[in-house]
Amino acid sequence: MGGGLLSREEELFSAVDALLEQAVLDPLPEPAERKRLREVAGLTQEQIAKALQTRREAVGNWEAGHTEPRPPKRAAYARLLEGLAARFPAPPSSASTSTAAASASPTVAPAQEAPAPEALTGPASEPRAMTAPENTATAPAAAVRPAATTKPTSTSRRPGAKKAAPRQLSAVADTSDPRFAHGPLAVIDAGADRRVTAYCVDGLVLDVPAKSLPTLVEWTLKEAQLGAPRLNGAGKDADPLLVLTEAACERYGLPARLPEEDRLAGRLPEGHKVLGQLSRAEWKLTKRGFGPWARIYGPATGGERQCVQLCLPSWDALDARHWGGAAQLPPPELAPLLGTYASRVMTPRGSTAVTGLELMTALRPPTRASAPDAQGKRHSEHSPGSLGVEPVECAPCEAPDGHPLLADLPRFHVRGPGEKLFEEAYDWARPITDTECAKRYLVGIDVNMAFAAGANGLIVGLGAPTHVKAPVFDPKLPGSWRVDLSHVEMSRVKAGKEWVELDGDLLPSPFTPKGERPEGPAWYATPTVAYAVELGYEVRPIEAWVRHDSGRYLDGWYNRLRDAYLATMADLGVDADLAPADFLAAMDGYKERDPELAIVVSAIKATVKGGVGKLRERPRGEGWRPGERWRALMRPTWRPDIRAAVISRTRINLHRKIVKHAAFTGQYPVAVLSDCAVYPSDGTTPLDFLPYRDGKPLPGGFKLGVNPGLVKWEGTQTVLWGEGVREQFNAPELNLARYIKDGTVTDVDNGE
Repeated sequence: MGGGLLSREEELFSAVDALLEQAVLDPLPEPAERKRLREVAGLTQEQIAKALQTRREAVGNWEAGHTEPRPPKRAAYARLLEGLAARFPAPPSSASTSTAAASASPTVAPAQEAPAPEALTGPASEPRAMTAPENTATAPAAAVRPAATTKPTSTSRRPGAKKAAPRQLSAVADTSDPRFAHGPLAVIDAGADRRVTAYCVDGLVLDVPAKSLPTLVEWTLKEAQLGAPRLNGAGKDADPLLVLTEAACERYGLPARLPEEDRLAGRLPEGHKVLGQLSRAEWKLTKRGFGPWARIYGPATGGERQCVQLCLPSWDALDARHWGGAAQLPPPELAPLLGTYASRVMTPRGSTAVTGLELMTALRPPTRASAPDAQGKRHSEHSPGSLGVEPVECAPCEAPDGHPLLADLPRFHVRGPGEKLFEEAYDWARPITDTECAKRYLVGIDVNMAFAAGANGLIVGLGAPTHVKAPVFDPKLPGSWRVDLSHVEMSRVKAGKEWVELDGDLLPSPFTPKGERPEGPAWYATPTVAYAVELGYEVRPIEAWVRHDSGRYLDGWYNRLRDAYLATMADLGVDADLAPADFLAAMDGYKERDPELAIVVSAIKATVKGGVGKLRERPRGEGWRPGERWRALMRPTWRPDIRAAVISRTRINLHRKIVKHAAFTGQYPVAVLSDCAVYPSDGTTPLDFLPYRDGKPLPGGFKLGVNPGLVKWEGTQTVLWGEGVREQFNAPELNLARYIKDGTVTDVDNGE
């Protein structure tokens, strides 16, 4: 018995010793160095796979760092790499780059304070250009990370070496994909000594060796390890984003700020020297040219995109209306701010509006890989539930003025409701009644992420419209319907399953943005007509443009933006499960707790509104004339019908709550603007007029909370203030919802 046990122990010890010996004898260089050694030796993955009796895909995974070889193949692979490393040693600059990659691992502790690294001295190599630009130095010869060394790196520093000031806002790079180990973006800055530095989202600081814009692009694609994984398996990885400070712009030959004539054009002039450098290096720009958001790309290599996005805050790339003072932040603070937005929404692709639209496509790619055919090959095919790759023509009633579909109309013809679909947000106000004047205050409540909530679960058309005459209305069929809703009386409607009597004169009509009662047949989106049925009235459409191919295209878009908003608000101390009074307390001064996080919240909300607006983008100069096509019409995401449906549903959602509130409390709003409603009240907060019983709100009515569709406190002013500003500007129906937040009225309300 004892001898058998001893024999078993010796067997186990021998196995452990073999493992230890294997670990000592078979060390492997970094994945990128494995690839470099194979490529510099002129070997293919197939050749190595054949020699090691494995599959080519396995070799590719080893080089990408996705998997590691196992014994006995590991020993043979290590022997091969050791022999190649002896023949083709890594250049010094490449070795230091590898150290940067190694130090990026989250398992490595921050380094101690170290002196500034020395400048790169590695050999230069020719970039993509057939003819190198004059007076420019190129990137180091190594295009990818070579093996790690114990020498101090000259291309990267962990936070201990050069770290941004500690801040509450912290975006952490997703290191699950080694291709993007340094995060989605970097802020590029240049010092007085012309030294260029890249600030990454998690505090990592990289030294940038590139001396020109073309070599900066090369460095970004080959060494910087920037980018983000795709949001959908059938989509594309996010391109790396470089944010150039004013100093970086000047360092790379760009104006710190666009001259006025170029600013109006939105781009650099064609003859600018930087454009010549890019052209000689065989890099291309999109048709919009080199503007505040420039996209530089080249031919795909190995099935991967070769594209870098540039953001120039000093060229007004970060609109202050949506990004606050982000453009003035120092690079160590701007990088995590943008990184937080990138990780929760997506890497910015332009303005918040452009990013909102791009997010739709990223979550619902137009194509996917088909099942293997008889030969085992896959092909690109339409992805169900997407908008496809080709634009579809809108219906004539959905076309905005100037659209080619309307080219035959007389020059000065003005289309009325019977010719044009006009689904817009509310802008309605009425005089304050004598009874309401007896109350002391006007309290504004605002719907959180109203347009996002309007998109949630919304069925929209995916394909082209079909024209039908005298159709039977179907609330599940997206489209545009010409129908007469003038018979709907707001004084007697259904609220739920019961008929209720209301004061119709104190309510806006749900069918027009100005709240006026329609006077005859007009075009409406499906949610508007469905609401007329919900209110208890019969509808008989005269004609319609409907889309039988339909789906919940925006559900994923809503979910991601909702989660981004709630996560950021939670970081600011506003949780989704707070009681009403606690919610109001948490919202008080929440922006001051972390101004940078507050900027992220603002950008997320602007992404929602801007993305919806981009669905019906209008011409933007470029010599366009009415009746001609413009650039946006070439996009599958140019869909005015989807925009109309979202706005229609958002307006209807708000009106439904107003009706529920009026039926239960007898209280009516005096002004409504988009997603804000103003009510007379005896108290100063929403809790003074919103009905709550045992902490529970009115079912179907207004509810305080941070979730999309719930409401927050917008502001409070006195009734005397409201009457005073209306008298001051001689505007008895001045929309007080526009000014309820701070009470400042600077000019006559013109509806803008």
